[in-house]
Amino acid sequence: MTEETQTKGETTRLAIEDAAVNLFMEHGYHATSMRQIAERAGLALGGIYNHFSSKEEIFEGIIVDKHPYKKILPLILEAQGDTAEEFLKNAMRIVLTELGREPYYIKLMMIEFVEFNGGHGAAMLREVAPKVLPVFEQIVKVRKNLRVTNPAMLMRSFFGMVVSYFITEMVVSNSVISNLLPKNSMDVYVDIFLHGIVKPEV
Repeated sequence: MTEETQTKGETTRLAIEDAAVNLFMEHGYHATSMRQIAERAGLALGGIYNHFSSKEEIFEGIIVDKHPYKKILPLILEAQGDTAEEFLKNAMRIVLTELGREPYYIKLMMIEFVEFNGGHGAAMLREVAPKVLPVFEQIVKVRKNLRVTNPAMLMRSFFGMVVSYFITEMVVSNSVISNLLPKNSMDVYVDIFLHGIVKPEV
């Protein structure tokens, strides 16, 4: 949807979400009030309730509307690779690189896990799964030599790898451990996802 095709209500709704994202990143979810969100969005407090009934509803809207798949999905579809391994490596590098440029989404997911026990996951998947799952169905159909042939399981493990990479990255960055990691730690992480940590028995 372009700005030209957005209604005034949709534009205001997105402005509220943008204001809330910034405040959640600055102060945390619980320390942010509806009044602060309204002020940051340039609205009267009453005006915000024309679009959202609560702060949690704003948060759910953010999780759905600002999901990075809209930007990342076309890039995954264009990933190159003659083999399934090359394709998945390239696709994962794309996702990790793009999310690394906009780390706010991973932080929002941390709020989702801690504050809501993943309760908004169903709403997110209603929006995301119909668009993303066909990509993994195509991977399973076209790419040979995959040990995982269930598209939903492949999608889940792919997203699990991405989330775990960024969670551990937040923990180890700026620590003594970061100095012990290889320079190509992203590639190593992807390789572990593809092959595990145990060498196959010969």
